[in-house]
Amino acid sequence: MIFKKSKTLSIMIFMLVLMIIFVGCTKPQETVTPETPAEDISIEENTAPEITNKTLLLSTTTSTENSGLLDYILPIFTRETGIKVKVVAVGTGQALQMGKDGDADALLVHAKASEEEFVAEGHGLERFEVMYNDFVLLGPDEDPADVLANAPKDILAAFKLIHDKKLTFVSRGDDSGTHKMELTLWKELGLEPSGDWYVEAGQGMGAVIQMTDEMQGYTLTDRATYLSMQSDLDLTVVTEGDTQLFNQYGIIAVNPDKNDKINAPAAEVFIQWMLSDQGQQLIGEFGKAEFGQSLFIPNAK
Repeated sequence: MIFKKSKTLSIMIFMLVLMIIFVGCTKPQETVTPETPAEDISIEENTAPEITNKTLLLSTTTSTENSGLLDYILPIFTRETGIKVKVVAVGTGQALQMGKDGDADALLVHAKASEEEFVAEGHGLERFEVMYNDFVLLGPDEDPADVLANAPKDILAAFKLIHDKKLTFVSRGDDSGTHKMELTLWKELGLEPSGDWYVEAGQGMGAVIQMTDEMQGYTLTDRATYLSMQSDLDLTVVTEGDTQLFNQYGIIAVNPDKNDKINAPAAEVFIQWMLSDQGQQLIGEFGKAEFGQSLFIPNAK
């Protein structure tokens, strides 16, 4: 009898142990949450908008193209940012109109009053000064108007000499920054040039200089374009250094509200790069090796 009780007790203890082992084996395991991948953290921290459109449409003047400046700096910009710049080189008036029509992302032009009006009317976001050079008056080596002898630093006196002698003067005639400057000078003299001697070309700066050379006349040009073509010309600078001949360039991002095709992010990157220490240094270096002087003077503000 005692044996049976001991056997029964042993069986009960054995079963109890089995139950404890079974419960322990079927206990739910804790859920392990994986660590957040490093790439997810970096994406959350990087709030800069991604530039999906890698093409920027820049409307600018013929002087920045003819001088070779854009060929010098744009490949560097593209290499560093991945943004390709498509250039449309026209007169400043036409460049501003492209901005008004929403046909450009950014403008690089040189007619300050018109640029400020462009921004004030809401067509552009903000105007920044980026660089300057100066205008010069070109004439034949023989200088039949005797400008070099009588008005080497007085542009108004030089214009009056050409007008009074009715000697060939080739005007841009294209509402460019250079054309606007020329018209301002005639207006200050109270003169309205007309006649066979006054030729309105309606062309870019390079083409006008070539035409002036062929006709052995006079023309107003930015210094940079003249220097880039000087070796192939029979023209010389007859008037320079007048304070009225200062030529400031501005850079403007077109208002993206114009249409949904305006590439505002790329325009912002381009403008920041042009105004940066690196962009300004490249502008200042351009022309030194070949011409012994900078063709554009950086003055970002």
